[in-house]
Amino acid sequence: MPINRQTLKSDGFAGFRPLAAVDVNRIPQRTGIFAVLKPGGYELRFLPKSTAGVFKKKDPSVSESALAAEWVEDADVVYIGKAGAGSKGNRGLRRQIQEFIDFGKGKPPGHWDGRLIWQLADPGSLLIAWKELPAEAVNGAEAGYHARFREDHGRLPFANLVQARVKGK
Repeated sequence: MPINRQTLKSDGFAGFRPLAAVDVNRIPQRTGIFAVLKPGGYELRFLPKSTAGVFKKKDPSVSESALAAEWVEDADVVYIGKAGAGSKGNRGLRRQIQEFIDFGKGKPPGHWDGRLIWQLADPGSLLIAWKELPAEAVNGAEAGYHARFREDHGRLPFANLVQARVKGK
């Protein structure tokens, strides 16, 4: 079955809130994975310049042709990310998703995974959903969803530019 809102819900994902309206204080602080999905009736339009923050003096904007080449037309999911505990054990879904949203508002990120999201014309209408997982299961879950998406569509979700892998495999 393809990865979509229904299958993610049955897999234990929660939230499914528009990025523009998500209350980050309602997102769990534990580790886990998250997905960004197109809402019903989403109309694709690219911005000429990304709204995301600059990372290591690099502009996150890419050409419209590069964006179009990454777009997966028949997929609901546009990005799958993870939220580990971090080196100090104080990260997690709430902090990761807050930083992801702040990145789209032009704040400099600690990394720029998912940056293509912020070159879509209406990123605030995209839905975000999350699933709490123990820290030791996060990498495997992200890699598993990437592999499953790739099986369904022959490629990664739109804003996932690197295949997640589990160390040692």
